[in-house]
Amino acid sequence: MDILNLPNFNILSISENEFDFLIQVVTNSPPLVCPHCGCIANLYKHDSREQVYMDLPIHGKRAGLLIKRQRYRCRDCNRTFWEHLDHTIDEKRNCTKRLLSYIEKQSLKRTFVSISEDVGLHEKTIRNIFRDYLNRLKETLRFETPNWLGIDEIHIIKPRCVLTNIEEHTLVDVLPNRNKETVIDYLSRLPNRGQIRYVTMDMWQPYKDAVRAILPKALIIVDKFHVLRMANQALETIRKQLREGLSPKERRGLVHDRNIFLKRRIELTEMDKITLDLWTKNHSSLRTAYDLKESYFDIWECDSRQTALLKYNEWKVKIPTELQSAFEELTKAMKNWEEEIFAYFDHRITNAYTESLNSLVRVINRLGRGYSFEALRAKILFTEGLKKQCMPKYQRQFDSYDLREKNFPMFNMPPVGFVRQPEEIILLGIDLDSLIEKLEKDQL
Repeated sequence: MDILNLPNFNILSISENEFDFLIQVVTNSPPLVCPHCGCIANLYKHDSREQVYMDLPIHGKRAGLLIKRQRYRCRDCNRTFWEHLDHTIDEKRNCTKRLLSYIEKQSLKRTFVSISEDVGLHEKTIRNIFRDYLNRLKETLRFETPNWLGIDEIHIIKPRCVLTNIEEHTLVDVLPNRNKETVIDYLSRLPNRGQIRYVTMDMWQPYKDAVRAILPKALIIVDKFHVLRMANQALETIRKQLREGLSPKERRGLVHDRNIFLKRRIELTEMDKITLDLWTKNHSSLRTAYDLKESYFDIWECDSRQTALLKYNEWKVKIPTELQSAFEELTKAMKNWEEEIFAYFDHRITNAYTESLNSLVRVINRLGRGYSFEALRAKILFTEGLKKQCMPKYQRQFDSYDLREKNFPMFNMPPVGFVRQPEEIILLGIDLDSLIEKLEKDQL
């Protein structure tokens, strides 16, 4: 019985232990032509050697092929050569091509160490196979340049830049860091980058500088949720300052009720309102801070830039002197990024979708402990079934035929010369819904 299913080899013997199969084989198709001079059928056996190449696991055990490889000499040119195994063997990695393909696919799902233990190749070899595979994938994968680009960051070992297509709700790429030079390099390599009209980002100056340098016509909009978060942080600062003067019991209560202060007033339950009233009646600074936070959130419900700017200036004046230090980070950001922040009221685009993607990437990161950044990035970008694409469009072409001159009923067969030509499929990025589905099925 041929347990190998490799038609180019004949099995001579099979040995087995607790962990491995060693299968001795020979080729069944000797060469007929000298690769040096092209002479036909004028070869003779000169020498041979045995060499082990790893193959796909068999019955849960590592499998090695002990190939008796023949060396030939040509009678015409007197030169020697080893018989070629290119049809089955990858000699660079000392394994079969089918095992190489298996490792490439598994490297997007598993750690290199686990694959190494499974197939019998060194972990460094697995890493090199993955790197070569990744480079090939990079060459073939091209996402459509978005009209609305989202730039955010996520902490995977260290901060990384995340880019998204906000309009299509897809992830476009994850960069190794968030440095200005890295972002500039990425943006400069985007095809048709001039079509990017809006860029939404947080208040990280290198992002702004990079976009200004490469996309001068794009409108920068600061993601409003990053700004709103700063109002919550100001309230948190005041709450923590107040906690220092409380008794241990009151301090524990204030920590327990923390989430109530972060809620919008309209979201409070009746019990939340009672708890909030108890704290704010006894501590005026907390009441003022909460009211300031709420009124600042209300600014973002304005229907125009002018109204929002006017309400903000009125809000800023109401900050009492003793609370200005807590709100200083927010007011300073509003001053330094005023144009980009208030651009939201002209074009209501946010990075909320990017934030949800960040949450999913964190889940993947937790599931993949031991992965390098490149491996994690590859799992997200190159796993099959995650890419969102445009439906193919069709064009009609007619040879010497014009439908405007002929009247065909809708359901009749089209005339001779009717041809449908699908356009190139456009990849829009990694689809969030597909990513969630993979995670739920534990397929990533």
